[in-house]
Amino acid sequence: MGSLEKINIAEKLSLFDGHWSPKIVDELNGQHVKLVKFLGEFVWHHHDDEDEMFLVIDGRFRMEFRDSEVWIEEGEFIVVPRGVEHRPVADEEVSVMFFEPASTLNTGNVRDGMTVAELERI
Repeated sequence: MGSLEKINIAEKLSLFDGHWSPKIVDELNGQHVKLVKFLGEFVWHHHDDEDEMFLVIDGRFRMEFRDSEVWIEEGEFIVVPRGVEHRPVADEEVSVMFFEPASTLNTGNVRDGMTVAELERI
């Protein structure tokens, strides 16, 4: 459930350094609001039941699809529809906020060393 307190995104981002490990900062309507830092390549995956929205707070990254790629710049976002295989890639560190159902696993249909089953709240 959401709070009545404002959230300072930069302050929350300063609380962690790791990459590819989303942190929950709030929630609304069964959705988690998460912050994460990307660096390097993530795993190819898709989500059977959830769409994902990625909003770039600082930096830039590219969302790779099997037949194309899209650069998402600071202040821009992309929605990846459910069922679409994708892989975020960041050549330099990027900070991203995303919104997705609380039940969403970060690696979707794949379970590997990048899977984070229990998310930390910050």
